[in-house]
Amino acid sequence: MKKFVITENDANQRLDKFLRKAAPELPSALLYKSLRNKNIKRNRKRADGNDRLQVGDIIECWLPDELFAPPEYQYDFLQARAELAVLYEDDRMLLLNKPAGLLAHPDDEGEYVDTLLGRLRRYLYEKGEYHPARENSFAPALCNRIDRNTQGIVIAAKTAEALRDLNEKIKRRKVQKFYLCAVHGVPTQGKKQKNGWRQLTHWLAKSPEKSLVRVYDHPIAGAKESKLNYRVLQEKNGLSLLEIELLTGRTHQIRAQLSHINHALVGDGKYAPRAQYHEDTANGYKQQCLCSWRLVLDDLDVRVPEAAFIKELFN
Repeated sequence: MKKFVITENDANQRLDKFLRKAAPELPSALLYKSLRNKNIKRNRKRADGNDRLQVGDIIECWLPDELFAPPEYQYDFLQARAELAVLYEDDRMLLLNKPAGLLAHPDDEGEYVDTLLGRLRRYLYEKGEYHPARENSFAPALCNRIDRNTQGIVIAAKTAEALRDLNEKIKRRKVQKFYLCAVHGVPTQGKKQKNGWRQLTHWLAKSPEKSLVRVYDHPIAGAKESKLNYRVLQEKNGLSLLEIELLTGRTHQIRAQLSHINHALVGDGKYAPRAQYHEDTANGYKQQCLCSWRLVLDDLDVRVPEAAFIKELFN
């Protein structure tokens, strides 16, 4: 028999979701069969997978012990590098400055350990704020992600409650995200807004080609509406410095939409025309000129000072 005592980081989630995380070796079919047969109980009473857990609940699982073998805590996140740029931190969350070239999350193509997530968990573990062996189902997590080759602000949650709250604010668009980027040409497309801003609206769909999206000017099946506001801050040598307000968070949205209107990002090897990209690299622009430089959340207004690497193109 395995017993779980529900902590603050386990509470306010459904019992079945909790057990899938706390006991990953437990097959889903057996999980629901055990609930029906009363082999899983909550506070010594019959449990339902939809039960919303509360702090102090006791979950008893009358099942073979091998399904609940204790995890082998190897703390692989300790192999991540210790470098972590913290722009803001409190007891619930952090705002991190991810460098270009670093993955936010592990991928399926080889990079698993040294990611922003790995560095976050190492940082909190070494501060004594994250104890994997004491957690049943929670680990510190990132609330948003940006492309590997994009620098800038990523939100991280220290607790399960903070993770739910921050995800809800992002979903309800209570978080404002601003980017700086350098593009070819001077864009004038889009619906005019106040104070020199313009709005682009397109529909993005995943492409059969690996890690690409396609952009459409009208709704099509399977495509998601994508909106952003932009304004031109400076112009120089055929390039424009733009500030972007991201209104929806689609994959590769900024890069794809700007390329679609023929104003690709400087140094973008994925969406810029090949000849233009080769010219960029020949001119020394080997880094994608895009930075998530400002985030507004509640009473916070946090900015990335190092966004100067893009501004230098216009000095």
